[in-house]
Amino acid sequence: MIGYVTVGTNDLEKAAVFYDAIAEEMGTPRMMEFDTFIAWGTPGGAAGIAATKPFDEKPATVGNGTMVALQAKDRAQVDKIYKIALANGGSDEGAPGPRGDDGFYAGYFRDPDGNKLNAFTTG
Repeated sequence: MIGYVTVGTNDLEKAAVFYDAIAEEMGTPRMMEFDTFIAWGTPGGAAGIAATKPFDEKPATVGNGTMVALQAKDRAQVDKIYKIALANGGSDEGAPGPRGDDGFYAGYFRDPDGNKLNAFTTG
């Protein structure tokens, strides 16, 4: 059902560095790019993500309770994405590890604009 998710940014160049690094690890290229918008994904593939300067030209802000979850192939990739995020201007929101008893494994972080994300696997 979800085609893509958009997060706001006040610094598209900084967001591009952050999301390019994560997208490279996940094997996902840039799909579209404009002066105020970059999208990563594969046409006809899984849901993508985009970073954009707000259309109304007001400052981008984060949503309280909003989070984008990036599905990793395994626990090692969760760990790697988490490290990539922190190395590219992200901040920690919960180190990678098991959550609950059903095999869910995730690492939580924020992008340079404060948008919350996680990398997870259920295997």
